[in-house]
This record gives sequence, C-alpha cells and structure tokens, in this order.
Amino acid sequence: MLYAIISEDVADSLNRRAGARADHLARLERLRDQGRLVLAGPHPAVDSADPGEAGFTGSLVVAEFDSLDDARAWADADPYIEAGVYERVTVKPFKAVLP
Repeated sequence: MLYAIISEDVADSLNRRAGARADHLARLERLRDQGRLVLAGPHPAVDSADPGEAGFTGSLVVAEFDSLDDARAWADADPYIEAGVYERVTVKPFKAVLP
C-alpha cells in the first residue's frame, strides 16, 4: 500500500538539511531503485523552486510499504530526524486516484 510521509521542519532548518542531505537522498534513491517511490521533495518556504536562504518548511514522500508500521519505522530512521531537521512527521495511508 502507499503511504504519505508529511514532515514539517523546525525553524531555520537549512543548515541542518545541508548536513544530512546526502544520506537523506541515498535512502530515497534506494526506495526509487526498488520501484517503491512515487514522489519525494521538499516544500519551499517561499513561492519559488529555488527558495535560497528562505529554505524549506518540510517534505513530502509518497512510497509503497508493507504496512503503516513499516512506513513509520522508515520515516523514523530518516537522517533528517537525527539531524534535527524535522519538528513533526505524520505518516498516513495514501490512495492514488489520478493521474
């Protein structure tokens, strides 16, 4: 089943993100290579694809996991958690309807 992992950053997270970004992306790339990743990306803090110093307010990952518990465990192991990037992470089932 698909799950949405909706993460919200702490204030001024840009430097923390930069320090953990390579490990964070490596985990997402493994999901992609396994054919389980639907989409992933950050939420810019301003209305721009490149927010610069404004940074980001969080992230969204939609991926396939065997269960809600597995999705939560994967989200809890994100390097951004250890780096203190995320203030809150919500994991919930997701049903793709379109496209």
